[in-house]
Amino acid sequence: MKHLRTIVHIDEEKCDGCGLCIPSCSEGAIRLLEGKARLVGDRYCDGLGACLGECPQGAIYLIEREAEEFDEKAVEALRKARMFSIDPSPELMACGCPSSQITTFDVPDSCRAANEPVRQEGEASELTHWPVKIRLIPPTAPFLKDADLLVAADCTACASPGFHREFLKGKILLSGCPKFDDAEAYVERFTDIFRGNHINSVTVLIMDVPCCQGLPRILWTAMERAGAAVPLETIVIGRQGERL
Repeated sequence: MKHLRTIVHIDEEKCDGCGLCIPSCSEGAIRLLEGKARLVGDRYCDGLGACLGECPQGAIYLIEREAEEFDEKAVEALRKARMFSIDPSPELMACGCPSSQITTFDVPDSCRAANEPVRQEGEASELTHWPVKIRLIPPTAPFLKDADLLVAADCTACASPGFHREFLKGKILLSGCPKFDDAEAYVERFTDIFRGNHINSVTVLIMDVPCCQGLPRILWTAMERAGAAVPLETIVIGRQGERL
């Protein structure tokens, strides 16, 4: 049943899809859809406006209108539905590489020889583990212990010609897209990672586009929720690969 109450309104004309508002909404009521921040549903918004101060475009404000009543049980159900559970210790298949198999690249010589890629002289991969996608890496993955994390927006590996040499060497990679993936699910995943592991440092690698700007905020929000204080550096890559 609808009644008159205060609720968040998002002006889609002003919204540039940066996603900075999403981590600040602890209810998970805002998502990026088709490049714009949108309210998932009236019943998920408590109307307190924690997201208002995060929008650099001034596209979010509070209004009074007919809306469903705020439903805490629905919010909890939404959170559970967004959780992406993975078996933290899947059975390893000999020399196999399924997408969610937790692997560090310390395999028998026979497997290494069979799987070693053909490389040009001077090339070398700095990747030491699998998987690399944020949603596929469980907080219990052994390679997260005492790690230096490289949290990279997906496009940075395509844009930067020196991605492995300049940024990945000596780090554990977690990659994702803050525009098309669920930002609140990212916050929850990193919160669990910071709670369950000693992390030495975090380097956030993003593109110089508005939709990437929410990724550092996701990390800060997760640290705050986990009660962790980890040094964090943000590096911005231009669309032609230059470091800005």
